[in-house]
Amino acid sequence: MFNSIRTSKENKERITDLTNKLHLGAENVIARIALGYSLSRDSNLELTDIKDSKGKEYSKRVLFGEYGSIYIAMICQKYRLHNINKEIPRYLKLHIDDGIEKIDSELRDNPNIQGIDLLLNFIESGIK
Repeated sequence: MFNSIRTSKENKERITDLTNKLHLGAENVIARIALGYSLSRDSNLELTDIKDSKGKEYSKRVLFGEYGSIYIAMICQKYRLHNINKEIPRYLKLHIDDGIEKIDSELRDNPNIQGIDLLLNFIESGIK
């Protein structure tokens, strides 16, 4: 279906900064968190809003590890798509970019927050 996904050019620098600030693991870990955070939001994103693909490139294996089918299933569930829909990679990219931007905004609003506290806030808000 796809071999890799690229962030937007502006998010290439953001993801490096987030990785360094949050200390939660490698850049692909931050990208996974961004994807999950974006998917957890109530609104659906529009493919017409997709950004450029001139940023950080992740192979499917590096980005998702052994859980690729789970991330694809989350996209399929949210958008009611079949798991072979050709738009799935675009939705994944859209949500990764969206999540990176949202996390970056959270850190601008709370510059002293630690990575684990940010994650716990995300979890707590998802439970409510």
